[in-house]
Amino acid sequence: MDFASDNAVGASPRVLEALLAANEGAEPAYGHDCYSDRARALLNEVFECEVAAYFVATGTASNALALGAITPPWGAVFCHHQAHIANDECGAPEMFTAGAKLIGVDGAHGKIDPAALRDILSGFPAGTVRQVQPASLSLSQATECGTLYDCGEIAALAAIAHDRGLAVHMDGARFANALVAIGCTAAEMSWKAGIDVLSFGATKNGALACEAVIFFDEAKAAAFAYQCKRAGHVLSKGRMLGAQMTAYLAGGHWLDLARLANRRAAELSDGLTRVPGVRQAFEPRGNQLFAALPRPVDAALRKAGARYYEWGDRGFGRMLTPGTNDVLVRLVTSFATSADDVRAFVSAARGAT
Repeated sequence: MDFASDNAVGASPRVLEALLAANEGAEPAYGHDCYSDRARALLNEVFECEVAAYFVATGTASNALALGAITPPWGAVFCHHQAHIANDECGAPEMFTAGAKLIGVDGAHGKIDPAALRDILSGFPAGTVRQVQPASLSLSQATECGTLYDCGEIAALAAIAHDRGLAVHMDGARFANALVAIGCTAAEMSWKAGIDVLSFGATKNGALACEAVIFFDEAKAAAFAYQCKRAGHVLSKGRMLGAQMTAYLAGGHWLDLARLANRRAAELSDGLTRVPGVRQAFEPRGNQLFAALPRPVDAALRKAGARYYEWGDRGFGRMLTPGTNDVLVRLVTSFATSADDVRAFVSAARGAT
C-alpha cells in the first residue's frame, strides 16, 4: 500500500525489456544511436510536428536545463509560488540559469491566475536596470495540488506571457496523466496552446530514469547540447535513454499507463468517500488525491503498513483546512497500483471508524 509517490514503483515491464534488448551489441555513444533516433521520431509523431528533443535522466535536470535555455542570468522566471521548481528542486533552476530569479505568482489550488500574472508582470517593465528582466513563464501540468490546466487556460496564460516577450515552459512531470484526464492531444496541450519548451516526464509513469526536454522552436535549442554536456547530462550510453523513451511511447503505452494510474486514483477517491470523517479537496482528475484524514484513520493506515506523505496546507486554504484531529495527506497512485492495493487501503481506513 504505497501511495507516497509514483516515483516509488519500478519501471514498466516493456521498458525493462527494451533496456535488455538495447544492451546487446554496440551503438554510437552520446545519443547518436538508433534507439534515440527512433524515440525522437516517435516524439515528432506524438506532437504532430518536428521537435528538437534531448533526453536526460531526471526531472530536475529537465526543468532546470530547459529554463536555462530560455532565461538569462539577469532574467526572471514567473511560476506559481507553490510550483515544484520553486520549492522542491534545491535551487537547481537558479543554478542552471546562472542566477535567474524565480518570481512566485498567486492562484487558487496551484494554478496561476491570469489576472495575478498580468498584475505581477506590470511591476517588471523591460529595460529597468535595477530589476531582473522578465524572461519566462513556467506552468506545472499537473500542479502541486493535483489540479490541471485545460488547454484554453494554458493558451490564455501563454498569450499573456508572449505579449510581454516571455518564453513559456511547461513542467510536464505528469504530462501523460493530465493528457488522458483532459482528453486532448499532446499537440493541443503543448505547442498549439503556446508552450515553447516542455519538460516531458516519463519516469513517474513507467520509465526507469528518462525525461525529455522538447523544444517546439529549434532556435531556442541552439546552445542546449552544450548546456547538457556542461551539466553532466549527456550520457555516454545514451541508447539506454532512447530505448526507454521508445518503449514508453510505442503503441500508446505511455497513455495506457497513465489511464491505469488515473483509474486507481478515482477508485481510491470513491472508496474514501465512504469512510466517515475523511474529507477530500476535490475529486482527482489525475493520479493525485488530497484528503484530511481523522487521526485515528491515519494511525490505523500507518499500522497497516500504508505509506503516504503528510502535505500541509499547500494551497488548499479553506477548502481543506485540517482540524486539530485531522492530518492532511497526499495520496498518489501509479501504473503499478493494483485494485487490491486500493481495496486494502480503504478497508484499513474504514476499520478505524
